[in-house]
Amino acid sequence: MTFPFWMLILVLAIAAFSIRVLGLFAGDAIKSSRFSWMLDDMPGLIVVSLVASSLADQSIGTWIAAAAALAVAYVTNHVIWTMCVGVAAYGGLVWAGL
Repeated sequence: MTFPFWMLILVLAIAAFSIRVLGLFAGDAIKSSRFSWMLDDMPGLIVVSLVASSLADQSIGTWIAAAAALAVAYVTNHVIWTMCVGVAAYGGLVWAGL
């Protein structure tokens, strides 16, 4: 490898490390501010936004399977059961031709 490749690797490593360190400082600053309540809800909000954006242009079968998974998540509050029911519902609906 030549010198420019090593310099690129070094610059990218420093940039990646800097992003992580700045994230730690920003997280500490938010924890001590009046916006700390947002950090408690952030993981759930990220998951909901990812699921909602992936369901945006899906078929009715996918929406029904997602509703079944949501119902199981609400009743049991168990991630594994939620995934199993969602996959089984989607598989059953695809098998049924919906």
